[in-house]
Amino acid sequence: KGGVEKFLARKKLEIACASDLAGRVVEAIQQAANTGAIGDGKIFVLDLGEAVRIRTGETDAVAL
Repeated sequence: KGGVEKFLARKKLEIACASDLAGRVVEAIQQAANTGAIGDGKIFVLDLGEAVRIRTGETDAVAL
């Protein structure tokens, strides 16, 4: 009935890390962001095909 919708502020974090650290990174984000309320967010974990540091040409984990 014509109620006012409440919009939540949104933030997007993109974090690149070595795959062996991914579990710890996810856990740290969960602990820091969890308020127990709707809107705490989601975490998507994706494989990063390649990373290149433009300045030095270093690649993959070294470039992170």
